[in-house]
Amino acid sequence: MKTKIPAEIEDIARILSDAGFEAYLVGGSLRDMLLGVSPKDWDIATNATPEETQKLFATYGGRTLEDPATVYENSFGTVGIKTESKDESLKIVEVTTFRVEGKYTDKRHPDEVQFAKTVEEDLSRRDFTINAIAFNLANHSLSKSHLVDPFNGMDDLQKKSLRTVGDPNKRFEEDALRLMRAVRFAAQLGFEIEHQTMNAVKENAGLLDVIAKERIRDEFSKLIMTPRAAMGIVMMEDMGLLKFVIPELREGIACGQNKHHIYTVFDHNVRALNYTAEKEYSFVVRMASLLHDVGKPRTKGGDGPDSTFYNHEVVGARMAVKILDRLRFSKEHIEKISHLVRWHLFYYNVGEVTEAGVRRFLSRVGLENVDDLLKVREADRIGSGVPKAFPYKLRHLLFMIDKVKNDPISPKMVKLNGDELMKELQLTPSRKVGYILSILLEDVIQDPAKNEKEYLIARAKELNVFDDVELSAMADKAKEHADEFEEGIEREMKKKHKVA
Repeated sequence: MKTKIPAEIEDIARILSDAGFEAYLVGGSLRDMLLGVSPKDWDIATNATPEETQKLFATYGGRTLEDPATVYENSFGTVGIKTESKDESLKIVEVTTFRVEGKYTDKRHPDEVQFAKTVEEDLSRRDFTINAIAFNLANHSLSKSHLVDPFNGMDDLQKKSLRTVGDPNKRFEEDALRLMRAVRFAAQLGFEIEHQTMNAVKENAGLLDVIAKERIRDEFSKLIMTPRAAMGIVMMEDMGLLKFVIPELREGIACGQNKHHIYTVFDHNVRALNYTAEKEYSFVVRMASLLHDVGKPRTKGGDGPDSTFYNHEVVGARMAVKILDRLRFSKEHIEKISHLVRWHLFYYNVGEVTEAGVRRFLSRVGLENVDDLLKVREADRIGSGVPKAFPYKLRHLLFMIDKVKNDPISPKMVKLNGDELMKELQLTPSRKVGYILSILLEDVIQDPAKNEKEYLIARAKELNVFDDVELSAMADKAKEHADEFEEGIEREMKKKHKVA
């Protein structure tokens, strides 16, 4: 049990107490402390109204009325108090007035919020018993005798059991997002969901349909970042929730693979996610690993040990865009995750791929994405049952990347830009300019020594005599060299071994 109450929390509680108000540590911050975990944020419940709290703390920490230390931008009675703490979790402490909530007609938000008189009333509105415990900050030691625990949350903490406050059906009907929160807390804490609560999740799974996609996204993102994210995905499927969040993943449940895989597509994707969670990789890498083979069921050819999944990475990337867009993820996340899905199947074998091939690889994936892409590749390997995540050939690829990373691999690294090209050839912006630049880029990728302005201008003048149709064909032919990673050597290898 982590018993040390931060000085910032004690100070805020003292100010409330000196003004005649109660102050209780509640919610996830208290739960985490009782479990011996450092809280990520801090919540205090009080019988002071939001207006009274704002008045008390307006000039807290030397702030002025023109730049107050309080933030109040909601209808739930929560006032944020800015502190001078260097600890990120304590920079804003939330102080919320005791409250009870009315009916949840839309299954998402209470129709009305009323302030309550006692902390017991406030605890009765909470979702799970482990979050419905309070500690009176007037006491200086965090012990069981100083806890307010009307729903036996401490017993559930000790039993590692997740149970709703009161009737689980009522709790989930009030706010259907609690269905996902149940899974997320189980995965985050390593708890089991109590039998009656689990049955209620299954019975009410369909209520997720009325929840805003943004709220589902936020809760799902928290689940993905837990240590047991893979377990959470399996639980979502077992309890009927996954089909309301990412139904595309379910297509892989009974989808067997070829002789290079011992797991179904679904199990493989989940195991890949599990590896990234164990490694504490970023959210982008975790999501890309979960979705990296989502396109396989739709591209499967044949059955048994010689089945194929041609272009599943291309199909999967498109599916990832639709999935992430539907869940209202940011454009940045959508682009990064789908990009990793698209290029996770790169081919590299020592002695078969040239330096020019490595440069083309970097041109496609971006040097800034290599680290994440290799992490997804690690997850793909481990998710397939392969014992070694990072074999020699991937280490050799890193060596080759380090060797060529300063060579020209993108248009901005070519020593002749579009404006200079148009000036030299007396051209206006057109497709022709794009075709010529594309051919020049391929030239310098093939041979970095050609990345000199004198050569590039001379080469551009040679190309300028051709019309758009001819230049388009020449650009396409140049791009055929870029197939070395996915469609050249790899295609022949696939044909030889009858695999995907």
